[in-house]
Amino acid sequence: MSANSAEPTARLEVVLVKAGRTKIRYPAELLHDDGTRIAVRAPWAGAGVRDFGFVRFEPGDVFTEYYWRDRWYAVKEVRAGDGTVKGWYCDITRPAVRTGAELVVEDLDLDLWRSADGRDVRRLDEDEFAAGGLAWTDPAAAAAAVAALDELEQLARTGGFAKLLT
Repeated sequence: MSANSAEPTARLEVVLVKAGRTKIRYPAELLHDDGTRIAVRAPWAGAGVRDFGFVRFEPGDVFTEYYWRDRWYAVKEVRAGDGTVKGWYCDITRPAVRTGAELVVEDLDLDLWRSADGRDVRRLDEDEFAAGGLAWTDPAAAAAAVAALDELEQLARTGGFAKLLT
């Protein structure tokens, strides 16, 4: 390939699993994989608009997603189609597993939202997490999930996301 020709973009298939079932699968552009942290970019993969009340995910939004092989969370920067940062949606997950062009992440129900201005930091789906029974079926994983949520909330409230994502 000549110096002037573009290298093909590396693609991954992100697979989000919940309770043993595939919740969603979508293609993403691989931005970085250093062996510990994986960064991808993908358009909003949901069907239509998802209005949470505090943020709307909609066609045209772009997610830059960060996954770790050694941490129990994923951080997703959400931008509107015009490039404006809406905020960061964080999923509490088991550590990510990449096999070839597939990145599998198991969602553990807990989530965190941090608005772009940092004024709105909220824990989400704690009732869903409790009802899921992970505390009884896998107490160590449940403890790791709650600790990850606490860590992310602390980072969100103190501006620590910048260090986490660089």
